[in-house]
Amino acid sequence: MDVVLVIGRVLFSALFARSGLQHLRDDGTMAGYAEAKGVPSARLMVPITGVMILAGAILIALGLWADLGALLIVVFLIPTALIMHAYWKIDDPQASHADSAHFYKDVALLGGAIVIFYLYNQVQDIPASLTDALFGKF
Repeated sequence: MDVVLVIGRVLFSALFARSGLQHLRDDGTMAGYAEAKGVPSARLMVPITGVMILAGAILIALGLWADLGALLIVVFLIPTALIMHAYWKIDDPQASHADSAHFYKDVALLGGAIVIFYLYNQVQDIPASLTDALFGKF
């Protein structure tokens, strides 16, 4: 059943790998969008978050300090949900609905990243992984 864990890690990571690459390739457009949403230092933050989520995705997919990878994803998702997808601040019902979907998607992904962190943190020796957890048990 180890293959199921690998498939799950890769599928979870695919979204973040793609998004991380997009942050790095199309940083000008993404920074403009982030600025419009009120992100401070957006031109600096877009490539930083791109590297952060790409690294997190790779670590999780490979099972290489996947607990650290999950934390990188968590640190990205919290402000992304609250700043980039603050649907409650939008007056237009259609735009609010669209951002609501993104907000709750981010919340669900946040839950998944927390579960990955917990799994690696508590079990420590996860099968089909390149390394054990980086962090000791909390």
